Amino acid sequence: MPAKRVNVLLVCGGVWHDMDFARVELLKLLGEHEQIRVRVAEDFSNAAALANASFLITYTCNVTPDQMQLSSLQTFLACGGRWFALHGTNSILRFLKGTGWEAPRTAPDFMAMLGSQFVAHPAIAPYRVENSDPAHPLVAGIEPFDADDELYLCDYFGESHALLHTRYQGSAPGFAQSEWPKSDAASGDRQLVMYLRSHGSGEVLYCTLGHCRGRFDMQPLIEEYHSVERGSWKLPVFYELLRRGIRWGARIDSGAVYA
Repeated sequence: MPAKRVNVLLVCGGVWHDMDFARVELLKLLGEHEQIRVRVAEDFSNAAALANASFLITYTCNVTPDQMQLSSLQTFLACGGRWFALHGTNSILRFLKGTGWEAPRTAPDFMAMLGSQFVAHPAIAPYRVENSDPAHPLVAGIEPFDADDELYLCDYFGESHALLHTRYQGSAPGFAQSEWPKSDAASGDRQLVMYLRSHGSGEVLYCTLGHCRGRFDMQPLIEEYHSVERGSWKLPVFYELLRRGIRWGARIDSGAVYA
């Protein structure tokens, strides 16, 4: 039987990141499957493309939907759509002199849909990523690894199924919420790195890994950034997670593995 066509919308745009690099890498991975056909956008304004898609991938920063676009996303999920959200999709950043980077809570419904909102991260340095559910097919066989990436410290909303996590307590210099002491909650200082959450018959898969920045991506704050950052894009395990997420979203694997 020939493979059934899968319509995908890739939303890749925003600030402070090398969107060109991320866009090309994701398109290469999507291009590994002949049945996948991709529309590309920089924001959530293409309602027709979303309505025609069964799979949404987002890699954004400071890109949030307006009320009509939010309604389209809700309909997409209610109709069984799958959404693979990456890195800064849950980020709204604003820099204030004397305060640093803050995360304004200006899109609560959008963040509730995603299940988290980025608040801060410590200085980029390797941190240990642990497998939260080794029996789950999205992370089965993934051994603990070190990610030289932005360690996302987030607020969480509702119930999510943890797939990968890390732990952190300490400071996040440069951010308005800079101190992250150990929590009294049962989860302690655990921060989710990858998780899955249901929305009716649809689902959201979120992975916080994947920071990337080129020398000119901090304009106008900084004319030329001091280095090129590629974060977890340097790791084969990250590409394995991306490939699994794409197969999950496109429902390519046979059987009940991702059903």
